[in-house]
Formats: sequence, C-alpha cells, structure tokens
Amino acid sequence: MTLHADNITWLKGRTGASGARSVSELLDQLVTAARQSRHAGPARSVVGTVDIDPSDPLLTQADEVMRAMFNQSIGRPSIVKEVPPVYRSRRPASKKRRG
Repeated sequence: MTLHADNITWLKGRTGASGARSVSELLDQLVTAARQSRHAGPARSVVGTVDIDPSDPLLTQADEVMRAMFNQSIGRPSIVKEVPPVYRSRRPASKKRRG
C-alpha cells in the first residue's frame, strides 16, 4: 500500500485520537468499517492505472525491475523511534493510627 505523506500524517494523528495502538490497527478498523457499511458505490476500473514499459510489453524483465526497486527501497535508512517504558515508584503503605 502506498500513501501520500499527508495521508500518513493524518493517519498518525487519527491513531492517537482514536485510541488505536498503531497505524496498522487504525487502517484495519477503517477498512473493516468501510467494508461493513456496504455503501461501496459503483465498481471502478483499474484500466490505465499501471504503466507498462513500452520496451518490455510482455514483462519479461519485470522480475529484475521489481527486485531492483525492492532492494533500493530496503537500502534506504529508516527512522525507528522507541518509546521507553515509564516506571513509577510505589509509595510505601502509610501506617494507620489505631485508636
């Protein structure tokens, strides 16, 4: 799935606001809700959404091209941000006075 940067930013904001644990969970919820609403509208064609290289109309080089694109994609550095767990100290139980 490919999303524009603006849509990713929106999804990240909605993730926090909706209480979802991750963008993936929120996407799953959105797709499930859309699928269950049954208001899909008319079917649309995907004709014209894929560009085939005119020099390779039978896609004989497609595997090599896809491997190269994949290798280029995983070769980019990715930002990983870990959130450390928050530890809180426990207060000692207060002594109750008797009497």
